[in-house]
Amino acid sequence: MTGIATSVDAARVELLLNELRLPGVKAIWPKLAAQSDKEGWPAARFLAALAEHEASDRTRRRIERHMVEARLPAGKTLATFDFESVPMLSKAQAMALAAGDAWLKAGANLLLFGPPGGGKTHLGAAIGLALVENGWRVLFARTTDLVQRLQVARRELALESAIAKLDRYDLLILDDITYVSKDQAETSVLFELIAARYERRSLLITANQPFGEWGRIFPDQAMTLAAIDRLVHHATILEMNVESYRRKVALDRKRGPGRPPVHTTPNELDKTAIDAGSAA
Repeated sequence: MTGIATSVDAARVELLLNELRLPGVKAIWPKLAAQSDKEGWPAARFLAALAEHEASDRTRRRIERHMVEARLPAGKTLATFDFESVPMLSKAQAMALAAGDAWLKAGANLLLFGPPGGGKTHLGAAIGLALVENGWRVLFARTTDLVQRLQVARRELALESAIAKLDRYDLLILDDITYVSKDQAETSVLFELIAARYERRSLLITANQPFGEWGRIFPDQAMTLAAIDRLVHHATILEMNVESYRRKVALDRKRGPGRPPVHTTPNELDKTAIDAGSAA
């Protein structure tokens, strides 16, 4: 009779855990119960072990969901970022930003400037990945794509709602903001997004052009100045003015197994650079 009663109780536990939506406890309780019976655990220790496992499992599942929704480009991590190629960038500072606690809680921004191919997207995505792993919610988007979505929302009289939905993210990564052009369509939606998040939610922006060239993004100079003012008020600005990594890889591939670059003549270097640029 004892065995039957135990089986009935076990079946009831399974049903109750399903109803209470405790999948972590459901997965581990038989093993922990057997260990508890064998070692004579007090009830409080058994309950604590179950609760700790459920909490850990919920954290894991939450991070997995946030990783999917972040839409980060694959393979962009701090471990694979070549800090030696960007000597003006402090690795310690980048790692501190990846922790995120201080600047995200303050709604501050991170702005990455530099020429194409200098690693801005890689660094921004890598910081975003680290933040997700630390429990923050992040969304990565090409600025042109996001602006198009917001323009559609404006036409449908749903812009305020669309911007409000982006509030769920602690960090919004806008990649390649200077590829947006006011000639494409009305881009004041971008300003409205920046204004809505000002001092509340953080932005990480990558840009190929300095602020002086941003006049082509927004409809007028006043809006350009207002957007820049809001972005830099609470911001960390990182300059990554280095040679394009993609161009260096193309040059190395073009050189092949021939003479080392140190022995290449200036004329050969110029020709190689031109050929590589044409191939790109």
